[in-house]
Amino acid sequence: MSVAQKNSQVHHANEANFDDIVLKSDVPVLVDFYADWCGPCQRLAPILEDLAAETPDARIVKVNVDQNPNLASQYGISAIPSLKVFKNGSVVNQVAGLASKNQLRSMLDR
Repeated sequence: MSVAQKNSQVHHANEANFDDIVLKSDVPVLVDFYADWCGPCQRLAPILEDLAAETPDARIVKVNVDQNPNLASQYGISAIPSLKVFKNGSVVNQVAGLASKNQLRSMLDR
């Protein structure tokens, strides 16, 4: 784990802990399905860090699709970045591609 990840308010989920971190969360969860090699995903990362710091009543989570192909398949990820908002274990909002912090915040608020 890098120093940035240790200080980050963005969580990282995988196939083993996705249920606990995302589906069983008592707050809305924005999940970023991403890959390390994806340019738009890299540009989105600091936006997610800012959003996590500014949104204590929600959880921001990243899932690496290369390391978690079953989750990517389960949620129909065909393009990255792909962002989904989960509430009470269900997807309630989603967008594919680069999104602004305001757009992501409004997705969490719905």
